[in-house]
Amino acid sequence: MKTVQFREALNEAMSEEMRRDDNVFLMGEEVAEYNGAYKVSKGMLEEFGEKRIIDTPIAELGFAGIGVGAAMNGLRPVVEFMTWNFALLASDQIINSAAKMLQMSGGQFNVPIVFRGGNGQAGQLGATHSQAFEAFYAHVPGLKVITPSTPADAKGLLKSAIRDEDPIVFLESEKMYGDKGEIPEGEYLTPIGVADIKRKGADVTIVSFGKIIKEVHKAADALKEDNIDCEIIDLRTIRPIDYATIVESIKKTNRCVVVEESWPLASISSELGYHIQRYAFDYLDAPIHRVTQADTPFAYSPTLIEEALPNADRIAKAVKASLYRN
Repeated sequence: MKTVQFREALNEAMSEEMRRDDNVFLMGEEVAEYNGAYKVSKGMLEEFGEKRIIDTPIAELGFAGIGVGAAMNGLRPVVEFMTWNFALLASDQIINSAAKMLQMSGGQFNVPIVFRGGNGQAGQLGATHSQAFEAFYAHVPGLKVITPSTPADAKGLLKSAIRDEDPIVFLESEKMYGDKGEIPEGEYLTPIGVADIKRKGADVTIVSFGKIIKEVHKAADALKEDNIDCEIIDLRTIRPIDYATIVESIKKTNRCVVVEESWPLASISSELGYHIQRYAFDYLDAPIHRVTQADTPFAYSPTLIEEALPNADRIAKAVKASLYRN
């Protein structure tokens, strides 16, 4: 094992896949000369050259479309958005072209492309630069949606995504690029569609994903002092969701809290709530609780940011409520 930053894990994944397959290339704003807006592609231009590490204009719709066309013709593009908020401008290419091409072409064209970049709140960036898009893209058939929470998962899942035959939405976080964690030495892959039990427990199942899972761990540590033993499941893949791992955990703990960074309506927690009551109803000893972002556009004020986001205290209160404890 070795310790690397989240950004370094992503860099390793892309570099290893580019060495393995000449059809893989990276394109996006500032990925080449500037080494990436968050230095994820540091050193890649020097190794792979300007034909495979390509700086683009500030035109998300345009270069996303070029990526889709390249994928249809046998290449494997990795398209970096500086932030997924900017990718709204490219949603036509992602949702109407990449996601639907296999079905609309009668199976003649698949689109092996990875769209990746920073997602969710990243400080005082205001309402239009602080949105979490997991549920937005998971709603679309034809897309796979991935959001890793550790450097190890980031590398293993990105490598799997690059090799996948379907279009992938790969959601990172600007606030996680500097996070450090252990990853295995050498090449490894993490399977798409398989959740990970980050912490075993007996009293309640907490399901989460992405950077907000760090708050889940803080809550679980605090609850341990109250003799509450939390099991933490990291979805890792939002589409497809590994429902089986969640259901099996609830069969043991009989309680569930779902935590996500995004808004409550039509959310991933809403979907999980339906599925859990459908397939684990007889095992539940309490209603499913969830902790989400406040149902409002994001604020610039740090005080309002703190109030809006899920935090360890709110998560702990939800867990205690599921246990009927004050």
